[in-house]
Amino acid sequence: MRESSAEKLLLKGLKELSLSHTKDQVRLFLEYLAELRKWNKAYNLTSLKSDEEIVIKHFLDSLLYLKALPGRDAAVMDVGSGAGFPGIPIKIMEPDILMYLLEPSRKKAMFLRHVKRLLGLEAVEVIEARVEELKSPMVDVAVTRALFTVKDFHAKAGHLLREGGRLLLSKGPKVSEELTEIGDLELNWRVMTLAVPLTDIKRALVVVTMERGEKGLDDMPGSASDKTVHAPHICVNAECRLRKAGCRGFEGCPGFKARG
Repeated sequence: MRESSAEKLLLKGLKELSLSHTKDQVRLFLEYLAELRKWNKAYNLTSLKSDEEIVIKHFLDSLLYLKALPGRDAAVMDVGSGAGFPGIPIKIMEPDILMYLLEPSRKKAMFLRHVKRLLGLEAVEVIEARVEELKSPMVDVAVTRALFTVKDFHAKAGHLLREGGRLLLSKGPKVSEELTEIGDLELNWRVMTLAVPLTDIKRALVVVTMERGEKGLDDMPGSASDKTVHAPHICVNAECRLRKAGCRGFEGCPGFKARG
């Protein structure tokens, strides 16, 4: 059977991310894609229309979160899951994860339950509620995509994390503004700069650990397959609160400058 263009793109992206995979996992992604296209006509689940956009900007982009997960058997909550991003792609690649898909919209929650049944995903629970309403379950990791600021996500979802748990947020070029807002909070946080496969798009993956610790940033390689750590960076903005907290600068920050 000939590979579809979506399958070829997915395989190429998984290779760029250095993620090993099975034929069954690829099949699940393609079935997920087909259902997303079908349901999108009536439920408007995503503004992305082409298979190429969905594979790259939803599937592969979601898999960047794997770089910051603490283990393959973690309990993870996808807050504001929508059509299942990043939760379902993460679950497909790491089936031992206990995944909670939190989504207040009834239509989207219905789609998530349908996809769970169709793909035969085990250890997945769809919760139809807002994160502020929850007192449980307690999880190791809470993830979200472009739904909250770092400060708001900490305030709304932090109570659901176990000691040492992590908040993971995918951000764009303006991440430095959000990090400035949390400068006065006693949080242990870092930023991983990652590239979306098959594009020149950069993501700032913010990792907040729920325990007291030194604030700072760890600039990571620009792509998942790049094993060479970038040269040390410095911040040239003497007035930046992040610099005063120990930040060395990171790509996308106005004060960023590579050390010569």
